[in-house]
Amino acid sequence: MTAMAKERDQDVGAVTDFSARMSYADYLGLDAVLTAQKPLSSAHDEMLFIVQHQTSELWMKLAIHEIEAAMAAIRADDLQPAFKMLTRVARIFEQLNSAWDVLRTMTPSEYTLFRDRLGQSSGFQSWQYRAIEFLAGNRNVAMLKPHEHAAAVTGRLKAILARPSLYDETIQLLARHGFDVGTERTDVREQRAESAAVMAAWTAVYREPRTYWELYELAEKLVDFEDYFRRWRFNHVTTVERIIGLKRGTGGTAGVSYLRRMLEVELFPELWKLRTQL
Repeated sequence: MTAMAKERDQDVGAVTDFSARMSYADYLGLDAVLTAQKPLSSAHDEMLFIVQHQTSELWMKLAIHEIEAAMAAIRADDLQPAFKMLTRVARIFEQLNSAWDVLRTMTPSEYTLFRDRLGQSSGFQSWQYRAIEFLAGNRNVAMLKPHEHAAAVTGRLKAILARPSLYDETIQLLARHGFDVGTERTDVREQRAESAAVMAAWTAVYREPRTYWELYELAEKLVDFEDYFRRWRFNHVTTVERIIGLKRGTGGTAGVSYLRRMLEVELFPELWKLRTQL
């Protein structure tokens, strides 16, 4: 390093001695993060496959953190922070969508070099993905079965199912604002049915947005979330078909045909169907 460069570093005041200080890598736990990639083959593209899925799980961890905080804010009638959190969730799924673009650079020929090393492991078994669906309102107790081998994970998913979902909290908010939302299910672990009363309540909100501005904005935040979530699902099925065609998934699902069925699932059905009513 030249004398001029040394002087420039001193002027900036950059700390360079971390023998007794916390460094960037210490704070982020990078030793654990960057050594968590353990390919089981010599195939070049297995590293891509692992990193893409690990980073997706990290983004999903943040999505869960934000959804749970948004639910608490809605429950407390504190909607401004909830708007910010739900916006962040939508942007997280925008990032998750971009991740498929990277994975799609892997060809079928390259994937076949290490696919057999995956055994029966599959994204279908992602408990964080299941947590997001349960939190949002898509509930199916049968989906606990792939996690029964992990007591802590099963316990967390059951705890999510035992309390109202994000959409349940939103419907209860409508009721607190004087809207008739009808009779909702008594067991929140069950999948809720579409409701004509809830449809009528949301339609009233959308017909008079200035009168019900916060409810209107919350509804649009939920639609944004589901919009990006749907795109993520669509990109998932497209990526899978591009790489493995119509083969069965490693986890035993029907692969592309199963993922296509998931495209029809609606998290907040009344918010989509009311658009036809306006």
